[in-house]
Amino acid sequence: MILKTNTLLFLGALIMLTSCGSGDQQSSEEEKSAPPNVILIYADDLGYGDLSCQGATKVHTPNIDKLAAEGRRFTDAHSVSAVCTPSRYALLTGEYPIRADSWGPLSPLSNLIIDTTTTTVGKVFQNKGYATACLGKWHLGFGNGQNDWQMPLAPGPNEVGFDYYWGVPLVNSGSPFVYVENKTVVGHDPDDPLVYLGRDNEQNLTPSPTPTFPKEASVKSPNRFAGALKAHQIYDDEKTGTYLTQKAVSWIGEHKEDPFFLYFATTNIHHPFTPAPQFKGTSQAGLYGDYIHELDWMVGEIMQSLEEHGLAENTMVIFTSDNGGMLNLGGRIAVEQGHKINGDLLGFKFGVWEGGHRVPFIVKWPGQVPSGTVSDQLISNVDMLATFAALTGQGISEDNKDSENVLPALLGEEGGRNELVLAPRHSKNLSLRKGKWMYIPSQGSGGFGGSKPEHHAWGGYPAAAFVGSQNSDMENGKRKADAPPAQLYDMANDPNQTQNVYHEYPEVVTAMDTRLVELKKSITEK
Repeated sequence: MILKTNTLLFLGALIMLTSCGSGDQQSSEEEKSAPPNVILIYADDLGYGDLSCQGATKVHTPNIDKLAAEGRRFTDAHSVSAVCTPSRYALLTGEYPIRADSWGPLSPLSNLIIDTTTTTVGKVFQNKGYATACLGKWHLGFGNGQNDWQMPLAPGPNEVGFDYYWGVPLVNSGSPFVYVENKTVVGHDPDDPLVYLGRDNEQNLTPSPTPTFPKEASVKSPNRFAGALKAHQIYDDEKTGTYLTQKAVSWIGEHKEDPFFLYFATTNIHHPFTPAPQFKGTSQAGLYGDYIHELDWMVGEIMQSLEEHGLAENTMVIFTSDNGGMLNLGGRIAVEQGHKINGDLLGFKFGVWEGGHRVPFIVKWPGQVPSGTVSDQLISNVDMLATFAALTGQGISEDNKDSENVLPALLGEEGGRNELVLAPRHSKNLSLRKGKWMYIPSQGSGGFGGSKPEHHAWGGYPAAAFVGSQNSDMENGKRKADAPPAQLYDMANDPNQTQNVYHEYPEVVTAMDTRLVELKKSITEK
């Protein structure tokens, strides 16, 4: 198999080695040149405007702000999908999720959608002797064929690059409301297994109890599982953030002597918004903002653990989100209180407008990543596989054409990408970013369409109007009758997508459409 030549083989170590002295200084430099630990914090539904270092005033995120002040913040970073499951697939595999025909959230019965022979970011680190762990939200399925929730739950995280897994198997808003450790439900009793009821519950069984919350916390779906009473008793929405943080701090301490990779996938701030009691009422953005405050505390605890174990100087920490913020009831309450979920960007989670996939992205690595810097280079979550391969001195297969090495950009040099395929929930709006241009081959955002108070998921033109966004295709929260058939935006001069310049640049539209068709064909025919 042909491998890409990598001129940045372990760049950080080489930089450190060039300045080695003698005696204590040499010993210190040798410690610095050891393989770096890597922690990737992957928040859930955290919008571009949900951090005070990105302009928020109704929430305060001092720990994440400190990460930005001591590291590098990217203002043009994206998830290649505006939806949770495909976003995570892209992050872990370095592949566009449309290769796996992944467009929306997985159901509870889904099999593992990552082929166990596929290279993943976890395997990249395992190849170099790293200890690896995934803590938090998984939502990529378990087993082969339909998942019947019988033990062991395999294949799963352990088979695709993670020595250890503990977390929420799907999403905190959807059943089963249990935790999983490696291949087993936490609290599993073989005499009281999980039983899937389906939507109609034809067996007429009583769903197992799970905590419920007021409507302002937004939707938590009914439990569609019976049985596993002990496991359900262990599950506590308001303790999940604490549990995950304790697991992370403990795992870091256990692996402080050897290089490690931690994928920390929080349930914060996905609905329902269930911060621990000590965070309730601490923000000016309702439970939505309080949940952000808990997330910031979680980040602070992890950073403190690195300091306590003497690991901070040789650990790369990346903080980002799986997609943009969602305008559910909790989000709307936050907006009404003056909080801008996605800043001034157009759109929300599930949609291909910028607010659906442009995400916070911060990296810190003392001595390597220039502190207090901001970059507008285009990067994406799909690039983490190639970037981590470069970081650890490895190549990646020529078969992987989606992930690009953006390590130079992280280290303060030139090295972003030029084009990116971006997917909403609906395939007709699969779009292309190329240079300064963003091309959407259809009308609207391709995401949620709710607009009434009783609707859980708002999106599109009604949601844009609700937050005060401007768009030339929109009037009174609806698409204009004479709106162009597709959309073209100049992101360099109009990052908030106020003007659809489809008619002004027909040659650009033609070129972008041709390129998108080419890319889609090459991706789907792989």
